[in-house]
Amino acid sequence: MLCAAFFTPLTNPVLQEACVDQAPLWLRLTPCAAGRSMKMIHIRDERVGDHQTRECLLDRVFGESRFEKTCERLREGRLPAEGLAFVVEKDGQLVGTVRLWSAMIGGQRDTLVLGPLAVDASLHGLGIGSRLMRRALNRAATLGHHSVLLVGDADYYARFGFSSGLTQGLTLPGPVERARFLGLELVAGALADAQGLVEATGRFSDPMASLSAVASGKSSAGLSFPVSFR
Repeated sequence: MLCAAFFTPLTNPVLQEACVDQAPLWLRLTPCAAGRSMKMIHIRDERVGDHQTRECLLDRVFGESRFEKTCERLREGRLPAEGLAFVVEKDGQLVGTVRLWSAMIGGQRDTLVLGPLAVDASLHGLGIGSRLMRRALNRAATLGHHSVLLVGDADYYARFGFSSGLTQGLTLPGPVERARFLGLELVAGALADAQGLVEATGRFSDPMASLSAVASGKSSAGLSFPVSFR
């Protein structure tokens, strides 16, 4: 039987404490080293008006090179998966962000791709990134998604249950360090024997791109953009 907190929002501390040993890794909250600072932190759904501030945060954290990353090929020209874009506010300022994106493995198995996860450098060490991750993964599970992929630091993401062992049969539309290509099953067996290319399937942010894909006879999953497209 699944823990009662499995599909319960992370705002319920009673269920968190009662089920901490039974819950999946991605639902287990770790004690915060700076409780007073965290009280001023607010995680909410991303809004349209957050776009420019979010872009500035990503530029500060990752620089312009972020557009050259292979995972950007799965995000460019697309909208995040519905209900799966979050930001962090502190004193009215946007200081953190994470999004998940719709994708498909081998043309037949739906998945999500997470990233980028970013927190303002001045707030590192407060557990904000962990709380963002758990909020996002909890929402993804609640919405019925089965798995999540990402490219990132294996040691950091292991705390949420991500493993490179779940992506051995998968490829991305570009080069990737295999040790940093990680997967997480929100439903047991969701990535079992998974093989093939991971392709973007999210909604287009530009309606004209969607019309062009239809006119050319390409499915949204098979459409690819030039590396320079942002």
